[in-house]
Formats: sequence, structure tokens, C-alpha cells
Amino acid sequence: MRRARRTLAAAVSLTAASMTLTGCFAEPSAHEAVRDFLVGWQSEDYELAASRADGDPAVVRKALEAAKLDLDAASFRFRVKSLSRQGDATTARFGAEVDLGENSPLWEYESTLPLHLVNGLWKVRWSQSVLHPQLKDGQRLAVRPSSEPRQKVVDRTGEALQRPGRLYVVGVTPSALGDQTSSVVKQLATITGFAEDRLLSRVRSSPPGDFVQLATFGRDRYLQVQQKIEEIRPKVHVQPQDQPVDPAPPRDIVGKVGALTPETEVKLGGPQRAGDSVGRNGLQKAYQNHLTGSTKTQVITLDLKTGEDVAVLKEWPGRPNGPVHTTLDSLTQQAADTAVSTTQSGTLVAVKASTGEILAVGAKDMGQVKDALGGKYPAGTAFSIVAADALIKAGVKPGQRLRCPAERTVGGARFVLTSGQTQQPTATFQESFARGCVTALASLARRVKPEQLKRSAEAYGIGVNWQLPLKAFTGKMPSLATDAEKAQAIAGQNVEVSPLSMALVAAAVKSGTWRPPSLVTSPDRPDPAAEQVAAEPPASVPVDPAVRTALTAMMKAGVASAPAAQGGAGRVYGVAAALPSQQLGWFVGWQGDVAVAVLAKNSDAAATAGRFFGALRNPQ
Repeated sequence: MRRARRTLAAAVSLTAASMTLTGCFAEPSAHEAVRDFLVGWQSEDYELAASRADGDPAVVRKALEAAKLDLDAASFRFRVKSLSRQGDATTARFGAEVDLGENSPLWEYESTLPLHLVNGLWKVRWSQSVLHPQLKDGQRLAVRPSSEPRQKVVDRTGEALQRPGRLYVVGVTPSALGDQTSSVVKQLATITGFAEDRLLSRVRSSPPGDFVQLATFGRDRYLQVQQKIEEIRPKVHVQPQDQPVDPAPPRDIVGKVGALTPETEVKLGGPQRAGDSVGRNGLQKAYQNHLTGSTKTQVITLDLKTGEDVAVLKEWPGRPNGPVHTTLDSLTQQAADTAVSTTQSGTLVAVKASTGEILAVGAKDMGQVKDALGGKYPAGTAFSIVAADALIKAGVKPGQRLRCPAERTVGGARFVLTSGQTQQPTATFQESFARGCVTALASLARRVKPEQLKRSAEAYGIGVNWQLPLKAFTGKMPSLATDAEKAQAIAGQNVEVSPLSMALVAAAVKSGTWRPPSLVTSPDRPDPAAEQVAAEPPASVPVDPAVRTALTAMMKAGVASAPAAQGGAGRVYGVAAALPSQQLGWFVGWQGDVAVAVLAKNSDAAATAGRFFGALRNPQ
């Protein structure tokens, strides 16, 4: 479609070119010769152009057609700038604009058309320099594209987050094909699925001695087509290349890399060419253009006899590529993977509490992006951390006495203790928080206003428009109009969160400031075509010092009620929550400067956190 649009644009410009030429010359005969030659060249009516030149029409036609093929050009456009005459000779100065296609740059240059009278008619004095002032007889134009190897995604220490993987690059050397060029390319197009005409034009436009890569295969795909490729060797060459394509943990976050296919080439429409690699998901996809850069392009002249370079007419350096630097920490990631490996199904997100940087994302039978970053799960009583912020600001004291009955109704909403919990005739707010006593917590709904709960949720980033290069869920709390809805919010029953959003809540209590998360430190933004649109991060929000002091003590008590969370050498703070109806459990807390949120199915989330802290302290 892109080439079709270019062809249409070229056709439309013919009218403009004719109008420009018509108003440019005082002498109609010279005007007509220049007009017909340039319009014929531009519209690929080479018969018309050749009729206005003094050379052999067949030679002129072939040269004009070859120029388009040699450059693999989508279109030529011309604009006459001046005309001067001296006796029987006339010179027309014109500007040329050549669209080199496939998202390559526009090549603009100036040249002249020398004209003289032949039997009373103005004719273009033909030579190769008509095509370009530096092109001489015995030479041809060519395009040489080149690109740098794909760069790596690295962790916070610069360690690569992918291992080398083997790709198979298939290509040809044009000079070795001879008269079999068309047949070899046709067979290769059938094998690869790439358009035959595009492969053929790429071969014809390249320097004859260069290796022209035409397709890249991953190992499995190459094994499927290997026999067919062997049938057209040695005309086709296969170059095994080890490239950084095999992701290390966290694999879904880093992303997979594969060979460019005809389908992905159409979708990307970027600087990629057949033969390149392409990110399929994760950061490899979000930063595809940054990791690959754009193709360096040269327009050159070649000696037809030797095939050697004569001159570089124009060079575009292309956009440089570079690595993607992340906040991930490989040792912390190992600890996360170790911790979740013993769960039936679970995920763990670890962030640096003092900065909001994501250190690790572990998952088993859950998605690191889909569930850990972007999952939408009921918060349960883990949300009581946020609710407690609003309640304490509303005057509720951690030592306030509450009843923790087996069940309670608030504004028509019914709350029931989970299996394993025991009712308490009298307990403090802190004790009810630590044990996740939903009936006691729900009873506090009348002590807080809806807007107070909303402000606290936003202060901890719930529902705030923070973004990552990958899809992430910031959380959602509905509008609260009744006591029942407030009670459900305090108990986390009508609040949705992701493990990442809850890890940030724990980090806020630990550090005293809620901060938006970060995953990539360089470059500043993902590709313009990435799924997630880059946006300025929201401002950090300080936690009220008095509230922080109270919450720290409450989360210390929370771990006392969930001793399995203890691990490593430092004290752990946090709160556990159970969602029996979904067989899920939460642990949200921190140790040192590492804040975590664990979501586990049919497994002890607190024990998973304990294993994580233990593994972090004693890495394997």
C-alpha cells in the first residue's frame, strides 16, 4: 500500500511538473523537449522520453528503466529550475527527488539537461550523466543498505537479559546468480512468503559483490524449510548468526525476538527489511526501533566491468541503535523465581521502596505482564493498608476497640470471617488489621467519608494515570455512595488492583512517599508505535508522617499474624489477606528497601514472601 501511495503521488505530480515547465520557457520547442523527456522519465513512459533524446531510443529506454531498477526506486519526481540558451545549445537545470522506497530516505539532487538542435528539433544530448551528473559511461547506480546488530536489553548492572540464540540468514550474491536471478528469487519467494518482486528489486539494486540478506529464520522454521533451501544452493547462501534473542528471566518482560516475516513486515512498516529480527512481545517489542536503529543507506556508482565502487553520491547514516537499560536486578529476579516456583500458581512483584523501580517480576502459571503488571484482582483486606490511611486521618486510633464477630451486616452488605479466622469479642483496630478481620474493619465504614477513601486511594496510586512501557493496571475503586459500599471498599471487596500497584503501596509506607513505578531508565520513551503511549509520570505523594508511623506498627503486627512471611536477616513488615472464593491469597509488605506484593493461588502467599526474602539474603 505504501508503494501504491507513492505511485499515486508521482502520477499526481506529473500535472504539476507539466504546469511548471509550461510557465518556465519562452520558446515552445525547447519547452516541449524538456517537458516530454522529464514527464516520460517520471511516469515510466520511456518511449516518450527516448523520443526527445538524440541517442539510440533502445539505449535510452534501457538506461532510464535500469536507473529505477538499480535504485529500487518507488518514484522519480522532477522540477525545472531554469533554462539558458547560447546559440544552438540550451541547458535546463532541474531538481530530482527519488523515493528509494521501503521507508528509505528521499534522495534529492540537482542536474542539467543539455539540449541541441537536431534537424531543426530540440533534443536532449544523451549520456549517462543525464541520469546523474557524476554518472559516467560504463557505470551504474546502486543502493547499499547496512545496519548494526540488534542491541540488548540489560539489567540495572548492565548484565544482558537475553542469551545468544541462533538465527539463519538467507541471502544471495547478485554477481553469482547470472541469468538465474529471476528463477532463484522466485523459488526463494515461494519458500519465504516474501513478495517476489520486492526480493528481485532488492537483488538488482544491490552492488553485485555484496551479500544481500533476503530472509531470516529461527531454528524451528529453518529446519522446516532447510531441504527446499538446499535445492537452490549454492546460488543461495545461509549464514548462521548468534544474536541476543533468547530472553532470560523475567522472560515475558524482556520479550522474545524472532525473524521478520512477511506478516510482521507489513505490520511494522518501520526500518526493518526482510532478513532482520523483530521483537515479538515485552520490551523487545516496545523498543524495537531503538534496539535495531534504522538502516544506513548509500547511493553509489559502480564500475560495470569490475563491480567495484566508484563514488558515493549520497549517504544517510540512519538512526543509531542502542541497548535498553532497565531497573531489573538479576539477583532479585532469581530470588523471585525461587520463591514462586513452589506455589501452585502465583506471582511476585518486587520494587525498590525508595525509588519505585521494579526489581523483579516472578510468575508461575501466571503472566508476568498479563497478571503481575496488568492483572485486575480483588484487593481483599490487603487494601486495608490504604483504607487505614483514610481511617486514621478521620480520627480512628490503632488502639480503638472493635468487635470481630463471625459475621456482620453494614448497610445491607454482609461480611463473614474466612475459614480459619476466629471471632474476637474485643480487639483493637491494629489487631483486626493484622488478622484481616473483615467484620471488624467493615464496621468502621461510618467513621469515614467517601471522598476521604478516594483521596487516600489516589495518594497511593490506585486509579492514577501512571504508565509503563508494557501494559499495567493502576487499580480501580468505584464511586462510594453508601455505608455498604464504603464497608466493601475498606474490606477490598469492590476494589481491583494489580500485584504491581500493591507493591507500590507497600513501598509508600516503607519510604514515606508514594512514587510511580519505573522499569526502563534509558531510553526515555518507548517507540512511537508501541502499544503503550508514553506519558509524563504523575508526581510523587508523601505519606502523612503520623499515618506512616501508625501503619508501620500495624504492618509489623501483620507479620506477627503471618509468621511464614519472615525470611532473611531483616525484619519483615506486611499484611496477609485471603480471598477464599477465588482460592487466592495476598501478602503485601517489605524488608529493608525491597517492597513486595505476592498473589498466590492455593498457596500461602506469606510463605512465598518469606522464601523470597530468604533467597534474596542467601542467593544460590
